[in-house]
Amino acid sequence: MPTVTLYKQDGSQNGDVTLNDTIFGIAPNDNVVFDAVIMQRASLRQGTHAVKNRSAVRGGGKKPWRQKGTGRARAGSIRAPQWRGGGTVFGPTPRSYSYKLPKKVRRLALKSVLSQKVIDEKLVVVDALQFDQPKTKLFAESLKNLDVQTKALVVLEDGNDQAALAARNLPNVTVLSADGVNVLDVVANDKLILTQAALAQVEEALA
Repeated sequence: MPTVTLYKQDGSQNGDVTLNDTIFGIAPNDNVVFDAVIMQRASLRQGTHAVKNRSAVRGGGKKPWRQKGTGRARAGSIRAPQWRGGGTVFGPTPRSYSYKLPKKVRRLALKSVLSQKVIDEKLVVVDALQFDQPKTKLFAESLKNLDVQTKALVVLEDGNDQAALAARNLPNVTVLSADGVNVLDVVANDKLILTQAALAQVEEALA
């Protein structure tokens, strides 16, 4: 089973912690991770694009000229697509881009990115992140003590509101609860920081 160093909030070591081998010790599946990232990015698209078709463009209610006898091509509306100022044919309309991968595939993708963090030595486990006041300065000092100077994903246990409030103004820090861990955020951040309580919740959910 993989083991990582357990740190205190002040940056000092507090022994080792053993990780669940079926979650943090598998061989990463890059294809599944790719599919999961594409799915999440597709779900983030707003899909509010829209154009006006011939029925939505103002005007065009009257037939421009009679059907026969003018020598010109028949026409029913000045807002037909071939007319200047007419509607758009087959243009984008509001739609949802979201779709779902099978649950087993999503879980495998999450386990793969968590295992990759262990392989890359980018996983930091802290015994606790506790603050008396939700001050950003205090959280920034804790990250400095842990030698975290890059983009970081901080996963907190449920109910740790003080730490969540303290970290949300830091530009390179993303804060999630244990039940909100996802593939895209893990991949997008260089370091993954877990409290010991959050680690237990993640392992319980994925075991």
